Amino acid sequence: MASVNKVIIVGNVGRDPETRYMPSGDAVTNISVATSDRYKDKQTGEMKETTEWHRVAFFGKLAEIAGQYLKKGSQVYVEGRLRTRKWTDASGQEKYSTEIVAETMQMLGGKPVGGSGDGVESYARSKPAEQSAPASSNAASLGAMDDDIPF
Repeated sequence: MASVNKVIIVGNVGRDPETRYMPSGDAVTNISVATSDRYKDKQTGEMKETTEWHRVAFFGKLAEIAGQYLKKGSQVYVEGRLRTRKWTDASGQEKYSTEIVAETMQMLGGKPVGGSGDGVESYARSKPAEQSAPASSNAASLGAMDDDIPF
């Protein structure tokens, strides 16, 4: 049976991006994105809001773009896949972390610098020549990086 691991979120960046470089020279940028949901409480009738925080990791050229242009409060569209990693902390406890590995990003709102002026700029993780490659080749290249990234 085939499976799909696809995530799409639209939200606001919670803090300025953190960009690091792996020994290979490839960039890795991490952000947190807040998404909110509003609903009416059936008991009291008042409007309530819940906020969910998402960890997002960008790699390569997309990481450089995210690190350069995203700022705390920026509205962003992110498309990618979920990845859960397991590690052992200093006290020997096993910990888990789930994050979104971004494949596409669009900056929303505001006026982009040097952009088309429509308020939306799109970026994909792959170079244009690589975008026609099968998804499995992208997943394999990301899989090789999974162990190199300490969070």
